[in-house]
Formats: sequence, C-alpha cells, structure tokens
Amino acid sequence: MSDDHTHVQEFFSARAAGWDDRFPDDGPAYAAAVSELGLREGDHVLDAGCGTGRALPTLRDAVGPSGTVLGADLTPAMLEAAVRARRDRAGQLLLADVSRLPLRAESLHAVFAAGLIAHLPNPAENLRELARVVRPGGVLALFHPIGRAALAARQGRRITPDDLRAEGSLGPLLSASGWRMTSYVDEDARFLALAVRHP
Repeated sequence: MSDDHTHVQEFFSARAAGWDDRFPDDGPAYAAAVSELGLREGDHVLDAGCGTGRALPTLRDAVGPSGTVLGADLTPAMLEAAVRARRDRAGQLLLADVSRLPLRAESLHAVFAAGLIAHLPNPAENLRELARVVRPGGVLALFHPIGRAALAARQGRRITPDDLRAEGSLGPLLSASGWRMTSYVDEDARFLALAVRHP
C-alpha cells in the first residue's frame, strides 16, 4: 500500500453507501470479537478504521454509559454512512488517520480494528501509533469476520507465505511495535489476533 491514502479513500468512498448491505450477517462475529477485549464498565476504547461503525453499538454495550467509545476512519463517506445508520449515538466519530491519532498517550484501555491492517501504509509505524494511545496492559484486537483463506478465495487470490496476517509475520510485527501477541485464530469463520500493550 502506498503512503498516499487517496487509494484507500477512493476504494471505500465508492463502496460506503452499500457497505452494510454487502455484509448483513457479520453482527454476531463482531460481537464475539468485541467480547474478547475484556472491556469493563467505564473503559475507553477506539474502533480504529471503524468504517460504517458496525462495532460501535457492541463496544458501547461493553463499556456502558460511563465509558468512552471512539470511532476513527480516514474516509468521510464511511463516517457519513455510520451517521445514517445512527451508530454515532453509540460513540464519537473522528475523521482521522491511524498514523496520527488526535488522542493523548496512554488514554485508552483497548483498540478494536476490523479489517484495518491490510490497508495500513506502514504497518509497523501505524501499530506503534496505536500502542502510543493505549495504556500498558491494554488490548488490541485485529479482526476480520472471515479468515485469511476464505477472504483470499472471495477475492480470487491465494495466500502467500509473506502475508502480513500470517501468524509468523504478525507476531514479530506486533512485538516490534509495542505489542505482545497473546492469541491467534485464523479459521474460515473469523480472523482474530489479540495483543497486549507492553509495559
């Protein structure tokens, strides 16, 4: 992926209006992934690359009314779709680049990131920025509602050994970026890698 975010914005802008219609059955997979974060009442959580905000209501349920839910995305059209779906009621939407988040250091308990890592222009640097805003011991969830093989088949391609989300690639990448991978699941029904912020 180029450092120029224009391609990402164009890709998602063209698909924003019908995005939720394309994946109508993903809700339970999102809810199950959010439950793995171990969020508690009053926690502060970011949905990084929130898109149309499908995770925001579940994140709000997890942290309750006293918690903070933020949804950050680079594409205005995706945030507009989130507003049309009324998901802005569950959390505050931010037009922001995950490489430069407008958040204080160590201000969050967790980050949820669905489908984000494949779109990061500089994964190591971007994961370091996510680590910057999470407290030591906080959790990162890298999620996709289908696994790598199923996604590759859907896109008409094969998984390659250097795939960024392969366990052997992702573990070292996270370690070099301020995280320690604690769990890795890659099955047809979901992809979920969990990591804890280094002290």
